[in-house]
Amino acid sequence: MVPPILTSLPGPDQLPTISPFTVSLSRGFLPLSDPPITLPAPFSPVSSLLERMPIRTAGGEPGLLATFTFGETLLKELPDLTEAVEEYTSDANIMCALYRDYSFLASAYLLEPCHERFVKGEGYGLGRQRLPACVARVLAKVAEISGFKPFMEYAGSYALFNYRREDLELGMEYSNLRLIRAFEHGLDPASSEAGFVLVHVDMVKHSGQLVEAAIKILDACASSDRRAYDEGLESLVQTMKQVNMVMEGMWRKSKPGEYNNFRTFIFGITKQSMFPHGVVYEGVSEESLSFRGESGANDSMIPLCDNLLEIHMPDTPLTDILKDFRSYRPGNHREFLEWVGARAREVGISEYALKNRASAVFYLHALNQIRDFRWRHWCFTRAYVLGKTKHPTATGGSPIVLWLPNQLLSVYDQMLEVDRCWGGFPECKAIMDLVKTQRATLTKEVEKYGSENGR
Repeated sequence: MVPPILTSLPGPDQLPTISPFTVSLSRGFLPLSDPPITLPAPFSPVSSLLERMPIRTAGGEPGLLATFTFGETLLKELPDLTEAVEEYTSDANIMCALYRDYSFLASAYLLEPCHERFVKGEGYGLGRQRLPACVARVLAKVAEISGFKPFMEYAGSYALFNYRREDLELGMEYSNLRLIRAFEHGLDPASSEAGFVLVHVDMVKHSGQLVEAAIKILDACASSDRRAYDEGLESLVQTMKQVNMVMEGMWRKSKPGEYNNFRTFIFGITKQSMFPHGVVYEGVSEESLSFRGESGANDSMIPLCDNLLEIHMPDTPLTDILKDFRSYRPGNHREFLEWVGARAREVGISEYALKNRASAVFYLHALNQIRDFRWRHWCFTRAYVLGKTKHPTATGGSPIVLWLPNQLLSVYDQMLEVDRCWGGFPECKAIMDLVKTQRATLTKEVEKYGSENGR
């Protein structure tokens, strides 16, 4: 079986004809090339609005969202540019750039009233319930062409298609990364919004190594090559250690007390009190539409590991949300993850690991890195969200107290199962003691936050 990935990057002449989010060994889940920074000339009104939109602009002045005048300015200045899209439909990079920028317009327009109430210390209240045709029609068109939903997504908009390199001669090191678009102060690279987004980009730059390790593990298992199998698991462990180290840097690069200042604008429509009946996309559908918001849960690295390692999720409504999130990833990401899951089941990745003690230890260490990632994510949720707001749903519309523990508890249970299978591993005792302690702590914390906030 041939995995649906690129083993080498296409040349510059080929790039416009290929989806930017085609999975590759060298770039992993990042776009095949740096995202376009500027839009074609016909879309200069869009660029002008987005440059003036942030609460603090690139020049440091208060922007349209600071004065709560973005919505009225958009209605005055933005023409319907649907026909202008036709000239660029064969350029996949431009289509994604338009998708990114129009999704920023949509979120800012719909959620501006909620931001104004938040600044005043009030509840979010209602967002705008109708998206004007000048935004809705173009957004729907470029989203369909690019394979996204017509609302802000993690990969195609807010995070992975929203970075640039300050110095084109330098690589993807964090200090060289900047945001292209932002809601609050994100055009300042030292801001919490920039830190929040760019830490995700910094993590995903390691995804090529993760993809390569996954392919090696699957091939080795299929050919019963125990040595290569163990080497692949070790490579996965080392890559995830790098990812987790980058993730730990979130505390320094994005302050918990500042997250809610821009979080308002990355909420979705689905399961949110701001949009009780959905949103009407004028010129597209008079029936209200509903989409999940921007969420790191849409990233593809941990789902890749879930599928590869055959981590068993419980049959619950919370897992149904996890499955729904899959549709908010680029099409090729979904295709690759589905291929990995099917191939892992076919060759029996976990069964093969447990037949050999050394492999079982490598497998347990791989699970431990997924545990580490998900535990950090829970710790961030406690500090950035649960301790700062009583809004009961996450930006993607999942129940904020229960959803992450649903997946984390599954990893704990699988690690305990592996440990029992071989009667325990003395060399992994510290890991398993931590698993048992964290599992008990998590159960208490879910009960605590749930009862305190009525979640």
